[in-house]
Amino acid sequence: MGALHGPAVVALVLRCAGVLGLVVFAGLRRSLSVWMFVAMVVGAELGFDAPKFAVQMRFLSDIFLRLIQCVVAPLIFAMLVVGIAGHGDLKGVGRMGIKALVYFEVVTTLALVIGLAAINISKAGVGLRLPASGPAQTTAPSPMHWNDFLVHIAPENIAKSVAEGQILQVAVFAILFGIALAMVDASRRGPVLRLCEGLAEVMFRFTNIVMYFAPIGIAGAMAFTVGGVGLGVLVNVGKLVLTLYGALVIFGVCVMLPAAMLFRVPVIGFLRAVAEPATIAFATSTSQAALPSAMEQMEAFGVPRRIVAFVIPAGYSFNLDGSTLYLAVTAIFIAQAGGVHLAIGEQLAMMFTLMLTSKGV
Repeated sequence: MGALHGPAVVALVLRCAGVLGLVVFAGLRRSLSVWMFVAMVVGAELGFDAPKFAVQMRFLSDIFLRLIQCVVAPLIFAMLVVGIAGHGDLKGVGRMGIKALVYFEVVTTLALVIGLAAINISKAGVGLRLPASGPAQTTAPSPMHWNDFLVHIAPENIAKSVAEGQILQVAVFAILFGIALAMVDASRRGPVLRLCEGLAEVMFRFTNIVMYFAPIGIAGAMAFTVGGVGLGVLVNVGKLVLTLYGALVIFGVCVMLPAAMLFRVPVIGFLRAVAEPATIAFATSTSQAALPSAMEQMEAFGVPRRIVAFVIPAGYSFNLDGSTLYLAVTAIFIAQAGGVHLAIGEQLAMMFTLMLTSKGV
């Protein structure tokens, strides 16, 4: 404080007063989503005013992410098995799966198109001066072909897949396990099905316990980010950030909103339901951390468990709209920054490649 004078002191006091006001407001509302928003503000403030201390707070977000990630694999396994074997009609599951995959592919393609259009209009990477490359040599990873991708999603060892966080492999194993269980006689299927139902319930309760730590983990993540790179990071890549978020808004309004209206989804109620998982995904920079909350919120929203259990885990591997849009925007941004001109045909070829490689990303 000794180095602060005049306007700096006033600004610090005003920021602290604002943060204190948000904390009091969150305490009155007693809403986890509100507390998570306040945590982001508190973390950003800490990173701005005490960067050396803030960069040490990453361990808080690491703890939260590790606790959440240990839930994901058993929850996906249990829910997919219950959603398939508990459905009682494999043909019905097949029809639901085909409808879901068609929807996933259509909206993912639209996300790529919107991303490519947005970055070509904004030209955010044009004129960017890249720093000189150092002497270090980097080895480019070998490209993954479509047959390599198909081999990769086949689980070799389910325990290894869980340990390495290969969620797509866990999902494939769970789907095959659920189909096999559905083909077993009902009297023998019952105990295994009830075990999976119990496992899912326990994992949801586990998630509820972990979520009490979410505001602390989110505050640590924001403090580390702002303390490490500063608020100026948003200025340095501001045009890219605006392009990305603008494209996401267009995607939401022009693709997701019409889809919700077409299928008669109450939009306002849906937005309230996804506020908590969306906040978690935004603050932690990983949608995987939001999966348990998303599944729980959709059940509370009124979606039948058999649909939630199948569609959401499948969507986490095949319906990554935000990720594919991000890949399209940043790939062209990097090309623009490097002075590489990509013709429309080359961009379309890249788009079709991303349609495959974004699965399971």
